[in-house]
Amino acid sequence: MKTKPHVLILGGNFAGLQVARHIRDYVKPEDAAITVVDKRSYLLFIPNIPLEILENKNPDSSMHLPLAPVLDKDETRFIQAAVLDIDVESKKVTIQPTERPGSTTDVLGYDYLVIALGNRLAFDKIEGFAEYGHSVTDGFYANKLRRYLHEGDYKGGPIAIGSARFHQGTKGKLDFIPIAKAACEGPPVEMALSLASWLKHHEKGGPEKITIFTPAEMIAEDAGKKIVGQLLDIAGGMGFGYKNKLEDINRIGKDGIEFANGDSIEAEVKLIFPDWTPHEFLKGLPISDEEGFVITNRQMKNPDYPEVYAAGDAAACTVPKLGSIGHHQSYIVARQLARDLGALTDEEANDELYNPEVICYSDMGDGKAFYIHSNVWFGGDTEILKMGRLYYDLKLGFKTSYFAMGGKVPHWQWKMGTWMGDKI
Repeated sequence: MKTKPHVLILGGNFAGLQVARHIRDYVKPEDAAITVVDKRSYLLFIPNIPLEILENKNPDSSMHLPLAPVLDKDETRFIQAAVLDIDVESKKVTIQPTERPGSTTDVLGYDYLVIALGNRLAFDKIEGFAEYGHSVTDGFYANKLRRYLHEGDYKGGPIAIGSARFHQGTKGKLDFIPIAKAACEGPPVEMALSLASWLKHHEKGGPEKITIFTPAEMIAEDAGKKIVGQLLDIAGGMGFGYKNKLEDINRIGKDGIEFANGDSIEAEVKLIFPDWTPHEFLKGLPISDEEGFVITNRQMKNPDYPEVYAAGDAAACTVPKLGSIGHHQSYIVARQLARDLGALTDEEANDELYNPEVICYSDMGDGKAFYIHSNVWFGGDTEILKMGRLYYDLKLGFKTSYFAMGGKVPHWQWKMGTWMGDKI
């Protein structure tokens, strides 16, 4: 009996889950086996965590989408395990189950491999973060900040919000991908605007309490100079502080942050977005750049190992590390795999290749959000910034529909949402 080809997907958050689910639009369970591996049993819906913090809600109660029930519907196997090693020569992946401590390792073979493991947030590289830092990147840090703000610990002092230096590889870099000094700066801008609203409503001040900082020449540079200029004009008029070209964070102390360029910011709350780094086992692999991000072409396929794909933050070409880019890549990977498995033609699979755009819906407090659609950083001519209640509703609505559809957002719906953001 002929063995079905095996597609092994490492990672079950946005990019990995969407790849797994979109493949089934083209390839039936009897024609290919699909396995998803993730150390968590659920997808963490990261974009809406800040909303939960400021509304004093526990994101661990509302931002988890269980993976197994969703994947069972597609007859896709789910394994809760950590990835320890990838051998691209023998096409094997070493894993260790994470349900209970003490598990032995196991080895999974593959015909096609999708690396969608996201990134490693390097908080541990920032001196003083554990004692004095805050963030909004997951349930643990979200609840730590939520309790600090809502349970009386916050004394009303100054707040600093910004990014540590991002280290991007250049080996195999696609020529239209710029070099970034910050991994993704939509979240710092979002937190600054929405937190200023929270301060006002809790009679603790307003924008004048907050300083936004960046290691780059310009914050959120991937949005384009025109859009960032508009945002900075708005922020400056509201009273926000702003510092750029700080290079990196040297250390965090009780009273503030010290930077590599010798500057410092006084702050009671130090809200940090760290360096996005690859997982250690990816470093030194023949599919990775010098930092450890997986090299791909515009088909999201490794040029030297064409059975290996990458999507989301683990891919070298994902700059900035943005959810909308991961969504686009997952759609491309699914169609390319469908071609590999005989379900699509070359022409059908290559109908859409990687062409990055920044698409972002971000809370700004008071039931409003800002919407960005831009590709000028990549050489395009789209540069749209809008604000209002509609975009806040769209941000909330996306999370609701995402959970209702089990992470399977049709590509046409994603495009329709962008069209609405642009036109309405």
